[in-house]
Amino acid sequence: MTFSMIGATVIVLLTIAALLKRWETRLVLITAGLAMGIISLAPNIALGNMMKNMTNASMILAICSSLGFAAVVSMTRCDVHFVGLLVKPLGKLGFFLLPFCMLVASCVAIAIPSAAGCAAALGPTMIPLMVRAGFRPAIAGAAIIGSIIPSALSPGSSHNVWVAKISNMEVMDLIVQFAPKILVLCALNIIMVTAMIFVFRDYKKNAGNQGDVFEVASDARGELPEHVNFFYAIAPILPIVLLMLGATCVPALKMSVAEAMIYGTIYTLLVTRANPEKLTKEFFNGMGKGYANILGIIVAAGCFAGGLQAAGVIDALIESLKNSKEIAALAANFGPFLMGVLTGSGDAAGHAFNQAVTPYAAEFGMKVPNLGVVASLSGALGRMCSPIAGATLVVAGMIKASPLEVSKRMAIPMIVNVILLGFIFEL
Repeated sequence: MTFSMIGATVIVLLTIAALLKRWETRLVLITAGLAMGIISLAPNIALGNMMKNMTNASMILAICSSLGFAAVVSMTRCDVHFVGLLVKPLGKLGFFLLPFCMLVASCVAIAIPSAAGCAAALGPTMIPLMVRAGFRPAIAGAAIIGSIIPSALSPGSSHNVWVAKISNMEVMDLIVQFAPKILVLCALNIIMVTAMIFVFRDYKKNAGNQGDVFEVASDARGELPEHVNFFYAIAPILPIVLLMLGATCVPALKMSVAEAMIYGTIYTLLVTRANPEKLTKEFFNGMGKGYANILGIIVAAGCFAGGLQAAGVIDALIESLKNSKEIAALAANFGPFLMGVLTGSGDAAGHAFNQAVTPYAAEFGMKVPNLGVVASLSGALGRMCSPIAGATLVVAGMIKASPLEVSKRMAIPMIVNVILLGFIFEL
């Protein structure tokens, strides 16, 4: 082992420690990447990788336009109408209310792919609804957290954009290819989270009127409109519908992610009759936040991967993986998952793996898109059962309970899910 590789090993361990302390993720990854480049006398490799991601046109267009549209939907409260449209039909379903709520939340997760954003939008309405039906607040909160797997179907997902790029595929082609398997994983997850009711004894039929006195801590955005406007409600999913139709049964509607988001923004402007000046500013503010918060992780992970490459770690890793497909499958299945649990961030773990290892999948007998999707889902599953993840903290704050009360109810379903990943996606 060379001096560079020994130094890189120490830096990776320090990086993990820094992420566990919840230091700024982008700062940690960039610092680690540059440090590995410097000790290898090749900082230009780390910086070059970083700069390449900063100016990647396809990723910027897809991610930033999606976040711009999300900001417009939030400003006009169309997302709240969308949640109201799905939630209001839910009556007193008894025991079956929880899986139905998870199904509704799964639909919302496609339109609002941010885990914390989805929890903030759904929690104030769904948690009291489930509590009134006899479910404990902790399992009600876990049901919201456990419903975000379908966010992997969002065309604005940074993971989808990156995996499609390194697979030389269109984003929608990638989503259409893996949608059935993601939906199977989602269905299994709903069943397993529902089963946790029996493990923790979290449901009591006719549990009195605890829901009448139970209130979640939320702001005004958590209040659903008294009368749902259908035209407002369909705005959040319009771009997704256009993209899915264009990629499947209506080729005439085939378009890029950015185009679909622009059409969605125009539709939102027309139906809500919002102030065009304010809406335009919000769109571009959302684009800026998308670059800073989402693309920033990809840029930072690129610097980290470049540092590993400069130190010779990636070449050594690929060489060892060539001799064992099983080790590669285990690394993709469990590596990002463990990092997601420990750090509360699935994005950093998934992007680091997908930039360092996934592009070389063919060299050890695996398919790039399959490996990339598994790594990104693995990180997301780890985040979903982490007590320090943003969405878990949001829900725990709403129910005024410890985050561990929520995350321990997610642990068994997520561990089973991550074990099943390799089989479902044929690694």
